[in-house]
Amino acid sequence: MKQSQRTPAAWVAAIPLILLTLLFYLVIRCFGGDAIYGGSQIALLSASSLAAMIAVVGYRVPWSRLEESIIEHIRSSTSAILILLLIGAISGTWMVSGVVPTLIYYGLEILHPSYFLVATALICGGVSLMTGSSWTTIATIGVALMGVGNAMGLPEGWVAGAIISGAYFGDKLSLLSDTTVLASSTVGVPIFTHIRYMLYTTIPSMVVALIVFAIAGLTLPHASDAASDLYASTLAEVFHLSPWLLVVPILTGVLIARKLPALITLFAAVLFACVAMLVAQQPLINEVAGVTQGDFLSTFKGILITCYGSTAIETGNAQLNDLVSTGGMGGMMNTVWLILCAMVFGGIMTGSGMLRALTDIFLRWVRRTVASVASTVGAGIFFNLCSADQYISIILTGRLFKELYEERGLEPRLLSRAVEDSATVTSVLIPWNSCGMTQATVLGVATFIYLPYCIFNLVSPLMSILVAAIGWHIKRKR
Repeated sequence: MKQSQRTPAAWVAAIPLILLTLLFYLVIRCFGGDAIYGGSQIALLSASSLAAMIAVVGYRVPWSRLEESIIEHIRSSTSAILILLLIGAISGTWMVSGVVPTLIYYGLEILHPSYFLVATALICGGVSLMTGSSWTTIATIGVALMGVGNAMGLPEGWVAGAIISGAYFGDKLSLLSDTTVLASSTVGVPIFTHIRYMLYTTIPSMVVALIVFAIAGLTLPHASDAASDLYASTLAEVFHLSPWLLVVPILTGVLIARKLPALITLFAAVLFACVAMLVAQQPLINEVAGVTQGDFLSTFKGILITCYGSTAIETGNAQLNDLVSTGGMGGMMNTVWLILCAMVFGGIMTGSGMLRALTDIFLRWVRRTVASVASTVGAGIFFNLCSADQYISIILTGRLFKELYEERGLEPRLLSRAVEDSATVTSVLIPWNSCGMTQATVLGVATFIYLPYCIFNLVSPLMSILVAAIGWHIKRKR
């Protein structure tokens, strides 16, 4: 009985994590950007098997406990998986309907490569602030801006980094954001107090990001104006472009502003695009369906293919072909598979007590204010690595440090801010985290490629520690 109640030692709990890191390194060395097609899943399941073996054999943890934890983790990811599938449908329908090509066309006409990265971060930040969703922002306006950046010849890592930086900036400060609500409620801080207190770290972090993007925009190579004009003219020849197609993203924005659930909003966005496709792009529907003369059934077939399957529109330009090709819902299945495997690993690490054993290490460093914040930031990043889900990371970090902050006389709003500065913004930087997997798939850029350029996400944890070290607007309770 005593043996069945033992908690794994920290060094034992670290073994599956070390194995996972080693396997990911080998998988990425072997497969590169194709690691998501199976290698990463095998790595996660292998580490999960080792963790389960250690728990069951070495510490007599009942398998039923591990199974319940796995089921709970998978249940928590169900909404994300459904959203991901609908995002796949949006990528196909918004492209073939001409919505994204229209946005790219006008983007090439209005935006200049020199300030494109700054404009991208600001646009995504504004949209995300209004919608409260970094995922929705990246899946809609982010995809269009990614296309504009590619057409301008800008490095895809920089473009994706600007999109993600802006999207997570707005998400973090939005009253409508689920992560903002979750972080404040977990710690017990009024949401307006939480948002106001985050300004002291979030605004400086975004300013740093904008400065970096401004410098990069002036120094990075980009395509000539002639190449951009060629892309724009080719898009106009292949697609029927019209300002009326912008009604689709406008209507989608209206639904978001009305605070409808994400699943309803995204499904409506697919329907809007299908209607626009019928009105404006009948020849392309026939091309997708594989017919020359369309009828009702072939039109129906073409629309369904744009939702669930891969589409390849022939433009006569190889680079532009890649730009307008989509994978639909089917293109998201590798990411769905990866999320499920990541939830298995997180479930076993949590249910076996290994995650708790590892997090106790952080508690040893909680002495002074800056150490408390640094430990919180480290825990948030660590939970993102181990649990593979930002929501779990937010909850675990907040609960772990809540009593300790009270004992040290530190304000709870300092904890909620540190949680957001770490768990929320770094989730997208981890390839096997649900956020990292999703955004890499949506933008078509591997996590390790865009990671160095997500300036806001990289600076935020450091800014949280720096502000704590300076003591700016940090008070102790009496």
